Amino acid sequence: MNPIIQKTALRTIEMEAQSVAGLAAYINADFEKAVEAINKSKGRLVVSGVGKSAIIAQKIAATLNSTGTPSLFMHAADAIHGDLGMIQDGDVVMLVSKSGESPEIKVLVPLIKNFGNVLIGMGGNATSYMARNADIFLNTTVEQEACPNNLAPTTSTTAQLVMGDTLAVCLMELAGFTGKDFAKYHPGGNLGKRMYLRVQDLYPNNAKPSVPPTADLREIIMEITHTRLGATAVVSDDGKIEGIITDGDVRRMLTKDVLLDNIKATDIYSLQPKTILHDELAVQALELLRQHDISQLIVVNKEGTYLGMLHLHDLVREGIV
Repeated sequence: MNPIIQKTALRTIEMEAQSVAGLAAYINADFEKAVEAINKSKGRLVVSGVGKSAIIAQKIAATLNSTGTPSLFMHAADAIHGDLGMIQDGDVVMLVSKSGESPEIKVLVPLIKNFGNVLIGMGGNATSYMARNADIFLNTTVEQEACPNNLAPTTSTTAQLVMGDTLAVCLMELAGFTGKDFAKYHPGGNLGKRMYLRVQDLYPNNAKPSVPPTADLREIIMEITHTRLGATAVVSDDGKIEGIITDGDVRRMLTKDVLLDNIKATDIYSLQPKTILHDELAVQALELLRQHDISQLIVVNKEGTYLGMLHLHDLVREGIV
């Protein structure tokens, strides 16, 4: 164990944590004004910065977009070379800068003010040019950077990032942003899938194993083997589920000292198998599988008619697990 590495790492984590905790003092009237200005805006939130703050600004814009607040990123250096055209009437502009004194910021501030857009400054210097001239100032001052030279943006960018997240969450609350809304903006992600993917999106791709109650052992084994789902439903003539037989049930039967020629489905099947409605969320199917420590669920409609079978592998393949 290297004591220098251990000590430096722990000190860095402690300083970063302190920078976040210190933000509580800056959740004030200006913070409320910023949230309300963005929430009431008829346009977008344009987030800009330069250097490391530009990277934080990009992340803030991405978080806001994914949580229901239309946003876009505009690099401060590009803004003064043509990208100011991105700003439209009704947009709110937020500049992110630790010092609030960088040349690009000083050029941008009066230009944006002349446009008539609400200007929010986020930075670590409450007496800076940006802070003095912004309509609203979000203070993210930190005592010291974690960098041993107190130079590289570390705790300061952490504070900016958390302040951006705080804005996003407050705006979500005001907008009543729900899990369904989140899924709408994240249709390709695993989190989104958990909110919109349903059993009926998965089970039709599988075989539909079934045997009648009178099926013999050979028929049962052939059906389970052919459909490759590790089980078969036992279905009556009217399409109703009577039970389920898994490959484990078959193996247990084969270990018994019984005459196998006389075995029927009714001698093996498990009564009251676990079922799920076809229009339930896939994540609910996962909860059932976990709760009962099983690998398959029988899919039925509201009338109880057998529709097919859902396997744990279907959920793994979609990234639900």
